[in-house]
Amino acid sequence: MWLELLLASVLGLVIYWFFSRDKEESLPLEDGWWGPGAKPTSEEDESIHPFKVDTSDEEIEDLHQRIDKFRGSPPLEGSRFHYGFNSNYLKKIVSYWRNEFDWRKQVEMLNKYPHFKTNIEGLDIHFIHVKPTQQASGCTPKPLLMVHGWPGSFYEFYKIIPLLTDPKNHGLSDEHVFEVICPSIPGYGFSQAPSKQGFNSVAAARIFYKLMLRLGFQKFYIQGGDWGSLICTNMAQLVPSHVKGLHLNMALISRTFYTLTPLLGRRFGGLFGYTERDTQLLYPFKEKIFYSIMRESGYLHIQATKPDTVGCALNDSPVGLAAYILEKFSTWTNTEFRYLDDGGLERKFSLDELLTNIMLYWTTGTIISSQRFYKENMGQGFLAQRHERLKVFVPTGFAAFPCEILHAPEKWVRSKYPKLISYSYMERGGHFAAFEEPKLLAQDICKFVTLVELQ
Repeated sequence: MWLELLLASVLGLVIYWFFSRDKEESLPLEDGWWGPGAKPTSEEDESIHPFKVDTSDEEIEDLHQRIDKFRGSPPLEGSRFHYGFNSNYLKKIVSYWRNEFDWRKQVEMLNKYPHFKTNIEGLDIHFIHVKPTQQASGCTPKPLLMVHGWPGSFYEFYKIIPLLTDPKNHGLSDEHVFEVICPSIPGYGFSQAPSKQGFNSVAAARIFYKLMLRLGFQKFYIQGGDWGSLICTNMAQLVPSHVKGLHLNMALISRTFYTLTPLLGRRFGGLFGYTERDTQLLYPFKEKIFYSIMRESGYLHIQATKPDTVGCALNDSPVGLAAYILEKFSTWTNTEFRYLDDGGLERKFSLDELLTNIMLYWTTGTIISSQRFYKENMGQGFLAQRHERLKVFVPTGFAAFPCEILHAPEKWVRSKYPKLISYSYMERGGHFAAFEEPKLLAQDICKFVTLVELQ
């Protein structure tokens, strides 16, 4: 008993020390050049050009030929998604992809929003820019940058965009109307891959900041999950005076301190500020944190060390690519889906939606460059990077979706984001929030913006 009290007291002092260090610092903005060769001496071309997604008979024919040569894998009775992608269900995916999926139709759908490209720091940066079609009287649209992660794409935001740009016609309040900008991270989709080593989340954040300036926005809102949450966090650390508000649906909080608190949190929950909901989402610890991280982090170790090796195989086989990516859309949406033969994929998404995201990786050949982003951010040790040690001093909102890979209690989030003004336990949803639950996420973004503007 006395040992437990002593341990609790020591941990309490450690917590106080961490939470009391609120010195406001920012990251140096610096500059970069990520294109091939040396940086030109001429001034950067800041022009913005329209862009359209397209396809060809040759592209589709090549895809079909590769799918036809897929060798399959031996069935394993009762494996469901415990061994990765279920080989029996993969046959259904392959058959649909080969015989029913209409890529030309999906290309038309992708082009329903305006696409653009502009060159920043030597890279052609792709983005979609959607303005409200109807503007409420006296309501100026608020610029909102939304950043995707891996293995997603700008396409993740297609269902939430109309809720933000035209809320009244989609059953939401039009108190806030947004002008939405969704870029592709360099090395993903239609954004050019860096030619040089070292392109990390801070470099991506700087490029997206320059993009917003190029579009004429001096102050703006930013939102992200997965890598997008880190990139947006870095933007707030680089240029806090330009960020009106930061909204996240995932928090990468990696202080060593937090590896200890879940072990004691159930017994000393009040000490760590855990609510009853936090306890439900974090415990039992072995299953919901330890075993879950062990099950779901194999890809991370590969991509953070030697991404090009597995990338070569994925870039050569469309079916291999689909299995590798879609397995994440199963268990990251809900870990319980691993007990289902179909991985629960069609409970949240249509096959057309899932395969469209796969095609954005396949047709652009960007799976390798997208995986390198892990190597650049984690290969030298994530904790060693300066931005991980800095807090964020802009108004922050957080949406805690219950099926996210690792739940982040409010106390954890506030330690990194002292100006946290909105923390919401979401009703349902997992890792791909905008793709899974666009209405819930849109409502939480609007709630957060209301709080920001009341300050």
